[in-house]
Amino acid sequence: MKKLTGMLIALAAVLLLAPAAFAQAAGAGNGEKSSLFIAAAFGMALAAFGGALGQSKVASSACEGMARNPGAAGSIQTAMILGLVFIETLALFTLAVVFVKVK
Repeated sequence: MKKLTGMLIALAAVLLLAPAAFAQAAGAGNGEKSSLFIAAAFGMALAAFGGALGQSKVASSACEGMARNPGAAGSIQTAMILGLVFIETLALFTLAVVFVKVK
């Protein structure tokens, strides 16, 4: 429970600090880009962390399902791969958004 609370506090801090990077004036100088890079790095780190947690849960559940019912291993593996693709796609979309915003 403490781990979840710590993660939620960290997420709230990032969500509160990230808009400040985009709210700066147009001619603010070098600080504008550095804040934007920091916000983009935090966003990508959160996406990678969430994707890794999701993928580990999918793989764990699929292995458990295949161990309980070996006859359904083929369909479980297909569903697992499809789920992993969707999770990885979210991380790649985040990476694309980071590149678009930082440019």
